[in-house]
Amino acid sequence: MRAFIGGHEVVSDTDFVELALGTPVELWLGVEGESEMERAARVDAARDILADNPDFPDRVSRVAAEAIEAFAPELFNVIPMPATAARRRQHRGGVAA
Repeated sequence: MRAFIGGHEVVSDTDFVELALGTPVELWLGVEGESEMERAARVDAARDILADNPDFPDRVSRVAAEAIEAFAPELFNVIPMPATAARRRQHRGGVAA
């Protein structure tokens, strides 16, 4: 089965992320052996992208959730843990017995 995003064929996981987000993965993760100057330039570019696109973190979260749902849906099968009375009191700012 072939997948397309915005008219571009997805041929790898990296393609999927890059096409969905519109930026290369290396911009956010860096590359092995990059110099301090290269890292600073990469971080500056990423900062500019985030400043120009305040909804970008939400898009990233959506892409990640869609990828998990498509390829590892069992990760969304979350079972709530029962909270003990002491934990509930601590969470509300009280003191545990």
